[in-house]
Amino acid sequence: MFYTIGEMAQKLNVAPSTLRYYDKEGLLPFVERSSGGIRMFKEEDMEWLRLLGCLKKAGMPLKEIRSFMDWSRQGDATISQRLDLIEKQRQSVLDQQKQLEDTLLMLDYKRWYYQTAQQAGSCAVHDSLSPDQVPEQFRALKEEWQRE
Repeated sequence: MFYTIGEMAQKLNVAPSTLRYYDKEGLLPFVERSSGGIRMFKEEDMEWLRLLGCLKKAGMPLKEIRSFMDWSRQGDATISQRLDLIEKQRQSVLDQQKQLEDTLLMLDYKRWYYQTAQQAGSCAVHDSLSPDQVPEQFRALKEEWQRE
């Protein structure tokens, strides 16, 4: 069974223009075309398209995705290269995750800070709080700022 670009885009929850862009960038050489030039996607194309979307969401540059795809087509001789690229991108995602966790902690701290100030009617309330009155998850953060 074949799917049009619109049908495949709907199955993947992406815009058809995304699939056209991937094709234009040479990332979909496996996609067949009808005699009229219309892209015809097969069910087995979906796994590659999902991986492509995952790598893109993970922040992998198109140049590296293209290399990954080329290596995939070369077969088992490039397994190590593909694994290295996946490991590198995985570490990049873990680094981003850590940055987001740090950002969320800062936002949570500031939310608590302003909620406390709002209840007291002034930000000055924080000047008189003892360390044990600061929620435990924010103590190290507050101490770090006071040292700087």
